[in-house]
Formats: sequence, C-alpha cells, structure tokens
Amino acid sequence: MKLVKMQNIEDGPIFPDDKFAQKIGFTRDKFDGYLWKDGDSIYISVIISKQPGKGNFSRLINNILKMGYKVKVSIPLGRMRLILLKKGFKKTYEWDYVYMDYVEVWVKEPER
Repeated sequence: MKLVKMQNIEDGPIFPDDKFAQKIGFTRDKFDGYLWKDGDSIYISVIISKQPGKGNFSRLINNILKMGYKVKVSIPLGRMRLILLKKGFKKTYEWDYVYMDYVEVWVKEPER
C-alpha cells in the first residue's frame, strides 16, 4: 500500500462530502454520520453504510490508511467487531472523557 502524505486538516468532525471526506470516499451517497479526526487518527464511531456489502467501508478504511492516519473504531458491536477482526484491527482501551472511564477502541495503523 503506497502512503500519501497526511493532509493538514484540523482536529474535529469530518462530515460526508467535506473536502477531505471526498478524498477518502466518505460521501453522502455511501454513508450517513460523521468521522472524527484527533491528531494522527481518524475515529469511526457514528456511521451507517447506505450500501452494505458493496465494499464502501473497506475502501474508506484503506483510503484513510493510505493517507497515513490510524483508523480507530470506538466500542464496535456485533457485525462491526467481526469485520474489524477480519481486517486486522487490534483491540485496545482509551480513556474517554465523556464516560469518564476506559472504553474499547479497535485500532489499525498504516503501513510505514
């Protein structure tokens, strides 16, 4: 996988069809919800695929990794956990200031 230089975007929400979102394939025709950038990581926490089983989620993950960012998924449930296992994500725990506790976060880092 060829890495592309990390884009200089601000930390915070990434909404479908934003400039950066378009570069990674996070568009309104494929997803509802938002992503969150924090430093060198893009969190996937609240998104819904509008076309399940079409590979859009896999392409989104791969595009984020190609841009040099870690992909993190907070508290995955059910099918999402199985998808992450298959894609080589590792289960970790991070402190969450909303819950004031450690929460499960699955992480995949870009190849360096």
